[in-house]
Amino acid sequence: MGTRPVAEKARYWKKVIQQAARSGVSIREFCQQRQLTVSQFYWWQRRLQQAPPRPKKRGSGGTSASFVLVSEPGEGSEAGIELVLGDGRRIRIHKGVDATTLRAVLAALEN
Repeated sequence: MGTRPVAEKARYWKKVIQQAARSGVSIREFCQQRQLTVSQFYWWQRRLQQAPPRPKKRGSGGTSASFVLVSEPGEGSEAGIELVLGDGRRIRIHKGVDATTLRAVLAALEN
């Protein structure tokens, strides 16, 4: 990946970070399975979170977050919700998520 343009690397890491969120395993285990370094994973995660916020869509009414359905009915048991934050970041919350973990993640995002 050393010679790829930054935009291409960013797209790659965005996809990897999304896959990690859906994997159900720890980041350390996810990276180990894919022969990625944990420090590089977190570096890209921070970099992508610090990307300039996207402009708000028309008709957003100034709300800071919205909810969308992650999968259509009948697509599988992994359905849940996707929380879209005001700055464009997205959090997928799968059915059956541990409430304590979810509260910790949301509290970290508030900071």
